[in-house]
Amino acid sequence: MKKNFKLGAIGALSLMMLAGCGKKLGEFKADYFSVNPNPLELVGDNVPATVTANIPAKFFVKNAQVTVTPYLVFDGQEVASQPYSFQGQDVRGNNPVVYFDRGGTLTIPVDYQWQPQMVKSNLELAFKVNQGGKTYELPRVQVATGVVATADMVSVGNVTPALAADKFQRIIKEKYAADIMFLINRYNIRKNQLTSEQMVDLQQNITAANAAPNKEISEINIKSYASPDGGLAFNTQLAENREKVTIDYVNKNLAKNISFGELTAQFTPEDWEGFKKLVEASNIQDKALILSVLTMYNDPEERERELRYLASAFDELADVILPELRYSRITATVDVIGKSDEEIMAAFKSNPSSLTVDEILYCATLTDDNGEKIAIYQQAATLYPNDYRTFNDLGMVQFIAGDYAGAKSSFEKAARVNPSAPEAQMNLGLLSLQNKDYSAANQKFGAVAGVEELDEALGTAYLMQGDNAAAARAFGNARTNNAALAQILTKDYAKAKSTLGAIANPDATTYYLCAVLAARENNASGVQSNLSKAVKLDPSMAQRAQNDLEFSKYNVSNIK
Repeated sequence: MKKNFKLGAIGALSLMMLAGCGKKLGEFKADYFSVNPNPLELVGDNVPATVTANIPAKFFVKNAQVTVTPYLVFDGQEVASQPYSFQGQDVRGNNPVVYFDRGGTLTIPVDYQWQPQMVKSNLELAFKVNQGGKTYELPRVQVATGVVATADMVSVGNVTPALAADKFQRIIKEKYAADIMFLINRYNIRKNQLTSEQMVDLQQNITAANAAPNKEISEINIKSYASPDGGLAFNTQLAENREKVTIDYVNKNLAKNISFGELTAQFTPEDWEGFKKLVEASNIQDKALILSVLTMYNDPEERERELRYLASAFDELADVILPELRYSRITATVDVIGKSDEEIMAAFKSNPSSLTVDEILYCATLTDDNGEKIAIYQQAATLYPNDYRTFNDLGMVQFIAGDYAGAKSSFEKAARVNPSAPEAQMNLGLLSLQNKDYSAANQKFGAVAGVEELDEALGTAYLMQGDNAAAARAFGNARTNNAALAQILTKDYAKAKSTLGAIANPDATTYYLCAVLAARENNASGVQSNLSKAVKLDPSMAQRAQNDLEFSKYNVSNIK
């Protein structure tokens, strides 16, 4: 009886050993595997995912080694990801081990270079087994279906290239000034002050401005001062009197029969600020000591008293510094009025060479027609080939028109004229980005900090390289399709909705992204209405929507 029991036990153990080593590996089942994400999602230029295998106990034979190759199958073709191997507990090797008695968990990374046809695809796992020196294959297992390709809606063509702005100002302010100097404690205007070179020039400039058809005297201002020696009350009255006599002179003589906007006047009883500047700029003895007195004492009378204690220094101040602070300054502000918008446009059409480079660059901003802008910038580049802005801005409008070859030529010319021009370098970076030369684009963008349009370009670059969080940060509060896309991909749906609603000129992509957002928020009517608007602007959006897994829960086959 005992002998039979022993034989039975040995037989059972042998069967277990055969099950663990001798028999072929069984077929893998789909429910052994999970995929994250499922469906797959496009990130930048790639479709990455993680396949997790949960191998049950009593399944994986001890002497088997399995190589799994993940295939993405689509449109009559397939592409393989990196093969991944694991082995039974009796196999000598360095692969992860799956035990017969308790199974195991494996993580299999997959990654594919994006192709648009992959939206309709299946992720399949192929198994090649090596067991006891023999190899055989097991049936494939399908573990995921389709790719969410929302990320490929990023567009470099929608990025605003950097504008090298004109410096045109319709009104340029010119200032002309002359000083009337006074003797100590006096406020009468001496004759020699009215015939000084400064005063004669001021009178001539005011007269010329009054006669010029494109100039207006907007203001004549008088500022009168007393030097900071003597009592404050006395100096206040003295400065005020100097102001009064200067106003009287301007009214009766300087501005007589002159048309101007306003006469303004102010007086300063003790010009300590002017005193300090003159001392700092001088070689006067004890300069440091004098300046320290100004720092130590705020009360004007204390200041004066302490300065008088410096007897030799004060004598020099009285001779060199203080006389320069007893004056009235007359300043005329003249507005030089440039051509009106109508005059500039008319001049461009009749005689473009009559316009300055800044006027002709400004002229291009007066139209919303990109074709007209191209013509204006082409003329600007012909007339002013040594100004990089003409070529840069021509390239900008060529880029907007989709003429990337023309834009490249223009940006390169701008860079040759001025190699350090940040706008041209940024725009060349955009073209590198368009060609997915990320290294060159990043190098260009890294060298042009401060360009207004750079944040949008950087955000787009991050999106294209799959760093959606960095893209969302770079876009900030930009109101563009690319910015909204970054916010959708980072699941900041509230901000994405705000961004899309604020886009000034929504296009088909704007409405399509609105539909994606609506789908993610389970808003069926929003999906339908926004897709209808998108397809109306771009009929090709209908086919995209029908293949788009963003809308897998909705019937979009009838969108027109």
